[in-house]
Amino acid sequence: MATIIKTIDIDAPADAVWDAVSDFGAVHRRFAPGFVTNVELIPGARMVTFANGLTVKELFLGRDDARRRLAYSVTERFTHHSASFQVDDLGAGKSRLTWTADVLPDDVAAEIVAPMMEQGLQVARGVLGRVPS
Repeated sequence: MATIIKTIDIDAPADAVWDAVSDFGAVHRRFAPGFVTNVELIPGARMVTFANGLTVKELFLGRDDARRRLAYSVTERFTHHSASFQVDDLGAGKSRLTWTADVLPDDVAAEIVAPMMEQGLQVARGVLGRVPS
């Protein structure tokens, strides 16, 4: 199983970044607009449409506000997929966002998932770096 870990530092306070990251139904507005074009909440999950036309169902696994961690899983298209976001406070109004995904098969992780995660985080850095303190 491939584990992909992507991390970015953001010029915004951790609580403000967490507020956007943890808004499960607003990825297309608050986290990665343009990269994600639509989100439809359904019981226990969300349907996410990406700019490349891919639509996936992401099952909500849990949210830990104390640790600023959100976990989800894509139950279709993969043999296995589980992922999480975590926001850490770096102090001085800065934060670190870590996106981790465990994916099978390995070739899909390397060829599709990792590049999409990188692209999504670059969009998120620009959007979340403008979050007011």
